[in-house]
Order: sequence, then structure tokens, then C-alpha cells
Amino acid sequence: MGDTVAYAEQYQEAYGASEYAAAGATALGVAEEQRHLVAYAPLVKRIVRQLNSQVSGAIDRDDMEQIGLMGLLEALRRYGVPDQSFGSYASLRIRGAILDELRRQDWRPRAVRQESHRLRDSVRALTRRLGREPQEAEIMAALKLTPEAYQQYQLAENAELIASFDDILQESLGQADSAPSPEEQLMVRRSLEQALRALDEREQRVVQMYYEFELSYKEIAVVLDLSDARVCQLNKMALGKMKAMLQDR
Repeated sequence: MGDTVAYAEQYQEAYGASEYAAAGATALGVAEEQRHLVAYAPLVKRIVRQLNSQVSGAIDRDDMEQIGLMGLLEALRRYGVPDQSFGSYASLRIRGAILDELRRQDWRPRAVRQESHRLRDSVRALTRRLGREPQEAEIMAALKLTPEAYQQYQLAENAELIASFDDILQESLGQADSAPSPEEQLMVRRSLEQALRALDEREQRVVQMYYEFELSYKEIAVVLDLSDARVCQLNKMALGKMKAMLQDR
């Protein structure tokens, strides 16, 4: 409990007590706002733990938690009194706040991005040559990658795709100062469900475990008895398909 209570204190330290009091003039009120921050602090921690494994320490974990907390606070102020739908809405805002900061800091150096693009082009060329999706061993052999290097490539590819996929979800929910209406939430949910049903069973499970249950790739790999790199690959393929479907709507 001590860790979660400290979240409200962290926010006051970040913004200053006077700024927090001024900013706290919301429909919820400062005391109620802090109570909800404490209640949903475990959500912030889960998302930070999940994302932290994918960005190679680009941002300190404590800083990520503070950014996530600010995303949670923004979600509370847009949404109002939390209900059963607030958790999924807040998750998107928390994740979005952290991803925005990662992009702002340009967390992947140019040389790393160029190498990732080179590997991506090589995988596409291999796919065309084989006439099918190559297996992990074939990719590593063709590109002369160690298992560790291949996993880093998959993580980097996924981080980029997750950021762009979350952007589409953010746009679907709108960027207004208020929470999306129940009708808007229902439309987004139906669109996501339709896109999810278009995936094969294993891709569906990976996406659900990542977004709904907020498991890390390593945890998903244990559940599905797959390698971390294979989970990354499945998630990348699934999100790519869902992104294409949502953009076509």
C-alpha cells in the first residue's frame, strides 16, 4: 500500500503543490482524485512492467511510472467517476503517455533504426523467396543473427508497431477533453472485436494476453510454450492485420 500511496506524492512533487491544487479543480476534487490514483496505481505498474521489457531501458522505470501516473490522471479528468469501463480507457491513456515520451526522446538511435529497417527488408525478401512466412531458424540463418540479436530485432519491431497501433486506438476514442460517449466506446469495441475475430486462434490469444491481461512477452511465451521471439513475431503479425482492418473502416 505504501508504494501506491506514494503515487499521489510523486505527482505533487513533479508539478509542485500549488500547481497540483490549481490543476485539481476538477469535477472529482483533489481528495477523490488522489483516492482513484491510489486505486489504479497497480494498473500503471503493470503497464510499465510490460513496456519496460521492450524498450531496453530507454527510460528509467521510475520515470516511466511517473509518466504513466500523469496519463492516469489525465484519464481520470477526462472520464470522471470511474466505472467498469474505466480500466480499459485508462490503460490506453497510460500506455499512450509513455509511448509519447519514448518517441519524444527518440529512444531508438538512428543507427539502430537503420539496422532494424535493413533487417525488415531482408525478412521481406526472404518471405518472397520462400513464398511463405519464414520460420525463426530460417530468418536467423539467412540474416546471420544470434538468437539474442533476433529477439532484439523482434522487440524493436513490436515497439514501433504497438506505438502506431495505439495511435489508431487513440484516434478511434477521440482526443476531446471529455471521455468518449458510451456509443463511441461500443463502436470501438465492436471494431476491435471484429478485427480480433479475423486473426487465427494463436494470434488472438497473444493480443488478448498482451492488451487485456497486460502480460509481458516472456509471460505469454511461458503460457503458450513458445520462445519470446516467436511471441513477438505473432504479436507483430496480429497487430499489423488489426491495424489494416481498423484503418480501412
